[in-house]
Amino acid sequence: MTGLVAGVDVGGTFTDLVIFDPATGAVRLAKVPTTLPNQSGGVLNAFAEAEADLSSIDLIVHGTTTTTNAVLERQLSKTGLITTMGFRDVLELGRRTRPQAYGMKGHFVPVIPRDLRLEVPERMDARGRVLTPLDEAALRKAVTELRDAGCEALVIHFLHAYANPAHEVRAGEIAKGIWPNAYITLGHKLLSEAREYERGVTAAVNASVQPLLERYVVRLADQLAEKGYARDLLVMNGNGGMISAKDVAKEAVKTVMSGPASGVMAAVATGRRAGMPNLLTYDMGGTSTDVAMIKGGVAPVSNEIEVEYAMPIHVPMVDVRTVGAGGGSIARIDAGGMLRVGPESAGSTPGPVCYGRGGTRVTISDANLILGRLPASRFGQAAEAAFSAMQAQIAAPLDLSVEAAAEAVIRIANTHMAGAIRMVSISMGADPRDFALFAFGGAGPLHAVALAKELNVPKVLIPARPGITNALGCVLADLRHDFVRTLNRPLDAADFAHVHRVLAEQEAEGRRLIGHEKIALTSVRTEVSADMQFVGQTHLLRVQLPSATPDREQLQRLFEAAYRTRFRVDLPTIRANLVNLNVSVIGERPALDLSRLIDPKGRLDKAEPASHRKVWFESWHETPVYWRDHLPLEIDLKGPVIIEQMDTTVVVDPGARVTSDGEGNLIVEVAA
Repeated sequence: MTGLVAGVDVGGTFTDLVIFDPATGAVRLAKVPTTLPNQSGGVLNAFAEAEADLSSIDLIVHGTTTTTNAVLERQLSKTGLITTMGFRDVLELGRRTRPQAYGMKGHFVPVIPRDLRLEVPERMDARGRVLTPLDEAALRKAVTELRDAGCEALVIHFLHAYANPAHEVRAGEIAKGIWPNAYITLGHKLLSEAREYERGVTAAVNASVQPLLERYVVRLADQLAEKGYARDLLVMNGNGGMISAKDVAKEAVKTVMSGPASGVMAAVATGRRAGMPNLLTYDMGGTSTDVAMIKGGVAPVSNEIEVEYAMPIHVPMVDVRTVGAGGGSIARIDAGGMLRVGPESAGSTPGPVCYGRGGTRVTISDANLILGRLPASRFGQAAEAAFSAMQAQIAAPLDLSVEAAAEAVIRIANTHMAGAIRMVSISMGADPRDFALFAFGGAGPLHAVALAKELNVPKVLIPARPGITNALGCVLADLRHDFVRTLNRPLDAADFAHVHRVLAEQEAEGRRLIGHEKIALTSVRTEVSADMQFVGQTHLLRVQLPSATPDREQLQRLFEAAYRTRFRVDLPTIRANLVNLNVSVIGERPALDLSRLIDPKGRLDKAEPASHRKVWFESWHETPVYWRDHLPLEIDLKGPVIIEQMDTTVVVDPGARVTSDGEGNLIVEVAA
């Protein structure tokens, strides 16, 4: 690949762009406000800001929040469901869980309302044997009724179709002759695994976001073409891979978590090059914080993710957990007199009070400004408004000084974020002391050192451009296709000739799909795993396999070892159950030189502070402020230190020590 490579990520507040020139190593960056509801405007604005000639760009990879926002905000296309007689309420009954473990009530809105969920006579058993033949006349009537009700998309979801999809396949053939468009989702084609609720929700989400995603990517691709871009537009999937925009809407649900996945892929690449393969990723933006755990330089991919309560989306996605704590998260005093922070956010419009765009409610960003971590000079008169808002809304009701009130806001936000990091580490059997904290996002480096101290994480790795790391992940990501097939058999009764055949078929299909993409690759590799459990359990444990031809004894040993590592217990008298077989086929793209993300021409021979200001660390400290683009590659600074740059501000607490490596990453050693 000789032309320019561009990655563009749309976040809730900003749209970020990075353009690489593989021939010279030159980099161009842009960060512009996200345009809602039409995100394509922000994408085009970013290219204009970077003064990019689209005709010279060889590849554009796009991370989008279109489907994620549609699901979370329930701004979905009108969708109908046809299912097995007696099972129309599966999507609403769900699992016997509660949104809060100790709460007595909760609120849940199904993706498809009950009046648009219809039943037809048909039935398979769990072994795939026909119990009731498909009533084709009833199916035609149901399809026609949903079409006439104004549904734009259709889901066909029959019981046990993963074991025998014949009825779903036939129903799809009939529906094609009646339905006015191509938005027909067959549950088994998207997800061939047991559990009708999870499979049904996944299919329903896919169908309800298909029209939205296709309209968006078609519009964006057309607008890019009008500006001179002549190649395929690729879209990030939630599994950390990418797919052509022409095909992405077929399995639209796979783009949920597209943006967070790209950040994790950038962390994987940066960590490997920095010699830190074990990372806890911490991405704090304007609206939320995303966290994940990387072990051995491998991104965590799971098909057991619930994006919100009662919303399980069981397609392979990078295992990212989200909490409602971002720079724009609003602080408030609740009815009981307690200080709360988030999840409500001021976003980019009107934004925090200090933005001066009409925001009136105090936020985390306002607290950072008051504590000197952000420069008051950058915000003009809006900085005074932030002080006044903190005094009136938080300090006075709690009888605190303005500084103590701002510190309380930061501490509560940090507690929320630390809890999310514990959820992806300690709760998974990992010790945070064995990891480095990879801090990125526009606000991540502001809080990272304090979080690392709370979690006993010894080091913080801050990449060269934290604020555009998700866009960077788009250009670093590989091609990837994931496959899941349910067997659901006790291990001692499984047919291993069938197991080997399934794994071989999945690998062959993945290699075929990657072979169709017109992208330069250095290699194609395969990852194989099995989802297993002990008979009688409900949760699954993923077991990595060394090859696609495991034998029974090997699989038993690997499962027992994985179970012992996770739960610290042996259960030798209980039978193991082989639930799912998983294959990931990954086309690896050529590596890009990340050392030019900060232009070497701007670096000085010696680290000299650009200024000093008072910063609050339990008390006021006179603190040197450095401009990151001017720092030499080799630094050794003791906290307290502030390091500012175009896309973020790095806060190094007293007692910590910050150095850098040959690619411009900052490494903070955290004081005990």
